[in-house]
Amino acid sequence: MQREILIRNARMVNDGQLLEGDLLIRNGRIERVDPEIPATPGTRVLEADGRTLMPGMIDDQVHFREPGDGRKADMRSESRAAVAGGITSFMDMPNTSPQTVTLEALEAKYRLAEDRCCANYAFYLGATNDNLAEIRALAPDQTCGIKVFMGASTGNMLVDREETLRAIFRDAPVLVATHCEDTPTIQRNEAVYREKYGEDVPMACHPLIRSAEACYLSSSLAVELAREFDTRLHVLHLTTAREMELFQPGPLDDKRITAEACVHHLYFDDRDYEFKDAFIKCNPAIKTREDRDAIRRALVEDRIDVIGTDHAPHTLDEKLQSYFKAPAGLPLVQWALPMVLELYHDRLISLEQLVEKTAHGPARLFRISERGYLREGYWADLTLVDLHSPYRVEREGVLYKCGWSPLEGRRLRSRVVATFVNGQVAYYEGRVNDRARGQRLQFDAPG
Repeated sequence: MQREILIRNARMVNDGQLLEGDLLIRNGRIERVDPEIPATPGTRVLEADGRTLMPGMIDDQVHFREPGDGRKADMRSESRAAVAGGITSFMDMPNTSPQTVTLEALEAKYRLAEDRCCANYAFYLGATNDNLAEIRALAPDQTCGIKVFMGASTGNMLVDREETLRAIFRDAPVLVATHCEDTPTIQRNEAVYREKYGEDVPMACHPLIRSAEACYLSSSLAVELAREFDTRLHVLHLTTAREMELFQPGPLDDKRITAEACVHHLYFDDRDYEFKDAFIKCNPAIKTREDRDAIRRALVEDRIDVIGTDHAPHTLDEKLQSYFKAPAGLPLVQWALPMVLELYHDRLISLEQLVEKTAHGPARLFRISERGYLREGYWADLTLVDLHSPYRVEREGVLYKCGWSPLEGRRLRSRVVATFVNGQVAYYEGRVNDRARGQRLQFDAPG
């Protein structure tokens, strides 16, 4: 680790302000933030040249496929891609093999991540219909949250018993994060489209099968349960205009019920199925332009509190299959922050609010200790961005193990120049530093 790094002449975004100045990193932490900091002998100086320095993105939802499916992804490959996309911390989902549904499996996954991730990491404990004892035994500082699939999922991770759902919402010692889609509604829709098309259902029917009704039925139930039991609820990857009415605008710190939007649901809409086909097939589905625009407005109104990716890679061969065989999920972390910055370029969101949704908000929501801000004494998890460096995404630049991106051929207007993780240069000018290491995220006790 470089003991001292001075980032000079940066445009810093932090705590709702834009500041010009320098930032000094010492021993992995932010030592000083000032308009001008002199360099001392032995200090590495990085000239920002007026480019934008912000806290690294904290991604509250990824599927890095480990343990269990190393041919698609693993923690090393995907965390390398993450730092290239401006992400300094990630929270991985439990639908792995074996599933992360016991405290033993949770701690085993943390051990697996040690000394292998370029970014900081945390893992969800998964809920099932029969692991209430594990959920009740969970320590608040052991995980980022409990993941509840309230819609079709891997293996036995669909929680569809009413008494189990009620017990989870009543007894959860930490935040409950939900995937909300109503399975019976989806199954009825599948039957209709299978009757019409057989196995050759057009990919454009995906948002009609994984419909707005299916999403609303499930997300409204989650909100109803959270209100009944005063649960800390975080509803993931919202996709419909109607769901926005379930969430209150206003400061995150005043809420017990919060919401996430994902980069692809803010970026794509159903017109893109014509060219992207299964490469944008995901659950919940990318829906209409009107739905996308409603989510964007909700972001600005502070109904949506954080932005994540739901990074979920599959192999190219898998994605080239027909509708029912092609799996759902997109690899997204490598261009996560540039995708969000497209909203800034389109004048839909300010840089200050963007940083609130990608760094400040996730840090406070999950009570992550000493991260998510450009504050003296905090861990130096930072991203330096050039807002005026357009380029096209090409397959040869993909770092994901799966080897492809749904953004191929798309033009982005911002480029991640450098990413710092715990004060280490994890990514710089197109190259990942494979010696950079993340840490297990620490969580503060409830206040």
